[in-house]
Amino acid sequence: MENREPLKPLLLAFPGPVRDQLVEAVLRGEKVSTTGLLVEYEVEREELPPVGERSALIDSGGREVAVVELTEVRVLPLGSVDLRHALDEGEGYTSVAAWRTAHEAFWHSAEMREGLGDPTFTVDDDTMVVAERFRVVERLD
Repeated sequence: MENREPLKPLLLAFPGPVRDQLVEAVLRGEKVSTTGLLVEYEVEREELPPVGERSALIDSGGREVAVVELTEVRVLPLGSVDLRHALDEGEGYTSVAAWRTAHEAFWHSAEMREGLGDPTFTVDDDTMVVAERFRVVERLD
């Protein structure tokens, strides 16, 4: 993809083993959805991405490894996330409960709380999340 416009980065988790696992799952086609907190967009003063937007998937080394295109963006309460979305995250979850446990651990981590500027941040069923669905349109390796 020579001479293309710079793309907004798609950063999954924080750099390190978890990001590396998620990036590999995207490249294998196993991970086709992801979930973020609406409050993250508010803190960063970012607008929600529109369907059709393309982003560069970034690995832990800061390299662009693929171009992904958003195919769906939903804002919903955490308690409304369904099994299809949890399965499509491609991380091996077999239930919404398992998906939620892992996501709550991430969202309640010191790194996330620091990023949000709230050392006591917690989620509950009413916490608004951004559920995104995407597809890889080009690998950059």
